[in-house]
Amino acid sequence: MSGDEMDVAALQAEIEQLRTENAALKASAASGAASLLSIPFTVGRDDSGATTELTNAEIARFSRQLLMPEIGVQGQLKLRNISVLVVGCGGLGAPAIMYLAAAGIGRLGVVDYDVVEASNLQRQIIHDEPKVGMRKSESAKATVNRLSSFCDCTAYDMLLDSSNAMDLIKPWDIVVDATDNVATRYLLNDACVLLNKPLVSGSALRMDGQLTVYNYDGGPCYRCIFPKPPPAETESQYTSITFDFRICSTVPGIIGCLQALEVVKIAADIGAKFSQKLLIFDATFGSFRTIKLRGRSPACAVCGDEPTITELIDYVQFCGSGPSDKTPTQRILEEVDRITVEELGEFRKAAHSHLLLDVREKVQYDICSLPHSLNIPLAELEGRLPDVRAAARHGPNTSGTLPIYVICRRGNDSQLAVQMLQKTGFGQAKDVIGGLETWARDMDSSFPTY
Repeated sequence: MSGDEMDVAALQAEIEQLRTENAALKASAASGAASLLSIPFTVGRDDSGATTELTNAEIARFSRQLLMPEIGVQGQLKLRNISVLVVGCGGLGAPAIMYLAAAGIGRLGVVDYDVVEASNLQRQIIHDEPKVGMRKSESAKATVNRLSSFCDCTAYDMLLDSSNAMDLIKPWDIVVDATDNVATRYLLNDACVLLNKPLVSGSALRMDGQLTVYNYDGGPCYRCIFPKPPPAETESQYTSITFDFRICSTVPGIIGCLQALEVVKIAADIGAKFSQKLLIFDATFGSFRTIKLRGRSPACAVCGDEPTITELIDYVQFCGSGPSDKTPTQRILEEVDRITVEELGEFRKAAHSHLLLDVREKVQYDICSLPHSLNIPLAELEGRLPDVRAAARHGPNTSGTLPIYVICRRGNDSQLAVQMLQKTGFGQAKDVIGGLETWARDMDSSFPTY
C-alpha cells in the first residue's frame, strides 16, 4: 500500500469514528427511541430546539474541521446552533460572511444599506460584476445561499440607528462590526453591552488593519478604550473634509478573515484571543503585533459600575458625524463664490482666460485631470501661494491676475481652498460646484471617475 493510500485509509477510519460518535449523540438525544435512529438524515433537537446531531451531509461537508480536536463534533454542533449578525457587507464583512457560512454557522444575518458599486469589487469579494447596482445585503445573501445550504442567511437592507438597533441585535448571539465609521461603532458597542453580546470589531485603512473583541469574558467595551469620539473639527480649518477612501484590496480581506476566526473560536468555546488585546497589522512590512488594552473601566458610561447610558442615544449628535462612509456634500461658500461645471465649460470653450487650480493630492491628479490645470494639493496650498500668484498673472510685466477657478473631486476641498485664497488676497477665486464627479456626470461622460 502506497503512502497516499495509507493516508486515505487513515482519514476514512477517522471519519468512521466521527460517524460512530455522532450516532451515540443521536441515541442520547432520542432517549432510547431506536426507531428514529433508522432515519439517516433526521436532525435531533433538544428541548430548546438546538440541533444535537450532525447529518451525514454535514459530516462530509465539515470533515476537515471535525477532525480537529479543538472543534470536533461538539464544536461543530455549537457552530451549527450559533447565530451571528454581521453589520456591513463591504471590505471587512465580505470575507467574514463567506468564511462564517463556509465554517458551518447555522444562522447568519447580514446588514447593509448601500448598493454595490464598481469600485467596491476591488476588495468586497462577496459581490461581483453582475451585481453592480444590487443592494449589498441581498447580494451577500445570494452569495451565501450559493456557498452553503447549511446556513440560514437573512438580509437586512437598512441603516442602523438608535431606533432599530436593539430590536435587530437582540435575537443574535454574536455581533461582527464590519463598518467604517465612528457613529456606528459607538452604536453597536452600546447595544451589545446593553444586550450582553460579544462584539468582534475590525478596521482597515490603506495598508493597515486592526482587530479586537469587545464586551467578552470580562474584557473592556469600546467606550472603555475610547470614552469620547474624536472631535469632528480638526486643528486646521484648511484640512481636507473628504473621507479617506484609500485601501489596499487584500488588507480588509485579511482582517475580515481574522474576524471570522474569532467568531468561530467564541462559538466553539475555543475562546477569543483578542479580548483586552488589539491586533495591529502592517501590510507594508507584513507584520503583526499585539498590544494589551486596559481592562474594563469601572467608570465606563455604559459597562461601568454605575453606568449613565442605559439606553441608546443620538450617535450622530454624539460623534458629530453620520453613520456613513460616503463623503458628505458640504456647502461652505455663498453662491456668489461658486460656479457650475456648465459655466466652467463655457469659459473653457470660449477660451476665456483663467487659472484652473486642482487641489487634489498628486496621486489623484495622476489618475485624471482637466487639461491645462495647475495641481497644488490643499495641504500644500498655504505654502505655495507664490506659485498661485505667478500662475495667475496676465503676463510678466503686469500686476493683473486671472480669474481662479478651484476644482477637486467632489467640490468640498475646493471650497476650503477658495476660503484660503480669498483671505490671502485672491478675491477673484471661485469654487467649481460638485467638482470633477459632476463634470464627468454633466459635461463629459468619458471623463474617468474613481
